[in-house]
Amino acid sequence: MSKKITSEKEFHNKVFGGDNEARERANEHFYSITKKLLDYYKSILVNRSKGGQVLEYGCGLSSFSYLLAHKGAAFARGIDISDVAIEQANDRAVREGLAHKMEFLVMDAEQLEFQSNSFDVICGNGILHHLDLHKSYQELSRTLKPDGLAIFTEPLGHNPLINWYRNRTPGIRTEDEHPLFISDIKLAHKFFNKVETKYFFLATLACSPFRKYKFFKGLVRFCDGIDTILFSVFPFLRKHAWMVVISMSDPIKK
Repeated sequence: MSKKITSEKEFHNKVFGGDNEARERANEHFYSITKKLLDYYKSILVNRSKGGQVLEYGCGLSSFSYLLAHKGAAFARGIDISDVAIEQANDRAVREGLAHKMEFLVMDAEQLEFQSNSFDVICGNGILHHLDLHKSYQELSRTLKPDGLAIFTEPLGHNPLINWYRNRTPGIRTEDEHPLFISDIKLAHKFFNKVETKYFFLATLACSPFRKYKFFKGLVRFCDGIDTILFSVFPFLRKHAWMVVISMSDPIKK
């Protein structure tokens, strides 16, 4: 096991073991604005997963595998480097009566132990930026069926204000993770003939301090609308968004 993988495993075992107070505070502050992205991501997943084989990277609190199993996926698998997360995920599958159509495995996402062309959908919420992208894209392309879809939500690394905050809060993330750059997204074209992106959250970031006020949801919807206009009229602003949804299909088989 590499030094990076060992470090990631130790960090996330602590998080899933309950040592995550600082991370929870940060998530409460900023992730309160993410409804539009999650609704978009969820709708695609539910539609594409019906009757299909699903693989999800990461089995934490943001896992969508349970939803997809409830909504008609034939079988959903989840992988994580954290054995603590895997134990918790399998326990939850049993509690929800889904153990017959779900399983969670400790596995390195850079070296998947599945056969080629295994999955109709492969997904993950904030996972790729922890990984070696060349290895990860290659494994995604190998294990995705020719007509399948790989879709991930990821943070971006171009906005200087967001990066300032990241530099001030190193304890809530691992040493080796890094937000994606446009060049990282372009790399996916070497492994997929079709790569699409949708960007989220620029003006919306200003809403976070107001999350406890009654007008918060309306303010977020208003700023989401502003972001839609900004990203449409001024495409150069897209890379300064906080997050992106990356959809990859038509894998290049090597």
